[in-house]
Amino acid sequence: MLREPAPQGSDGSLWREYSVPDEQPRRSHETTDANIRNLIIFGVGLSLLVIAGLAVSRAVFHYFVGHQGLGPPASPFENVRTLPPEPRLQVAAPKGLKQYRAAQDEILNSYGWVDQQAGIVRIPIERAIEVLLQRGFPVRTTTPEKRGAPKSTGKSPSTGKA
Repeated sequence: MLREPAPQGSDGSLWREYSVPDEQPRRSHETTDANIRNLIIFGVGLSLLVIAGLAVSRAVFHYFVGHQGLGPPASPFENVRTLPPEPRLQVAAPKGLKQYRAAQDEILNSYGWVDQQAGIVRIPIERAIEVLLQRGFPVRTTTPEKRGAPKSTGKSPSTGKA
């Protein structure tokens, strides 16, 4: 006899008693195999359904090919291509990057006019570095006043006297 907690019954007991049979059912493997006949019928039926679906699809396809036209003939202007608005996508990005870098290198390593009317020229970058090293970097002679700071009037802030 085993006892386990249970809701309070009519007799007022909080425990329920039950008995365990002396012989447990024996556990073992299945004694029968799957029914081969039913498996074969299922496989054949599934195969027939797939084949029937393919046959119906093919028949519908050939029906529409034979009974529906392709529409009006193509326009003679079909191959004329209008370009989309800027910016356009690059067709060959690596080639475009190579051309861009070559053009920038040409600008950096050659002489040329920036603004001929104003007399502004560009010089190769190596030459510009040499000129800067010879002449030195430009230096400010005066310190600019800080922005937002009050201008100095020459008077002392505490006494108001110069």
